[in-house]
Amino acid sequence: MAPKSDNSEGIVLNFVNEQNRPLNSQNVADSLQKFNLKKAAVQKALDTLADSGRISFKEYGKQKIYLARQDQFDIPNSEELNQMKEENTKLQEQLNEQRKAISEVEGEIKALQSNLTFEQILAKQANLRKEVEILEDKLTKMRGGVTLVSPEERKVVVGMYTDTINQWRRRKRMFKDVWDAITENSPKNLKDFKEELGIEYDEDVGVSLQSFCDQLQNGKKRVRGQ
Repeated sequence: MAPKSDNSEGIVLNFVNEQNRPLNSQNVADSLQKFNLKKAAVQKALDTLADSGRISFKEYGKQKIYLARQDQFDIPNSEELNQMKEENTKLQEQLNEQRKAISEVEGEIKALQSNLTFEQILAKQANLRKEVEILEDKLTKMRGGVTLVSPEERKVVVGMYTDTINQWRRRKRMFKDVWDAITENSPKNLKDFKEELGIEYDEDVGVSLQSFCDQLQNGKKRVRGQ
């Protein structure tokens, strides 16, 4: 059921005053659909309000633009405007503080959500206990003299290690022969020349062929002593 004409005028008048901006009949009709007001009723109410002087209007060709009467509003002076600006600045600062506080709380919530639940902690604890049991079993076997590596496996590893050491020694010798031939009559400072070419000796990177050879010999002695 559509509102009565006087009631329609009151609804339209309140809306125009609340908006306090230029409006046409279509703007008003679209916004007041919830009151079951049709465009014709809205147009009639606007014209009645304009004719009675309760709202202002201007014509632009065939279109009428309606606006709330400005003399009904208190217009602040410059001092009041400055005060309003200061209050607005304070409110904006408070708003920023509230947003910051909300952001911090949201961060704490996310952090809490990322933590393990009690059930997950128990499951992780159970897995860690299993891993500890496996490691303790291995340690017990090692302390008891149980052979964890078979002689066949040891032989393969020692063979690979020995071959690598031999390759290392052979390449060092090849490099020394080439380097000596290049630098034999070179007027350049050998240290500067080496840095210029980007060459690094074993000692430059903290390794020693002899130390690896010693490890191989010590390993063979341990095997013979067992």
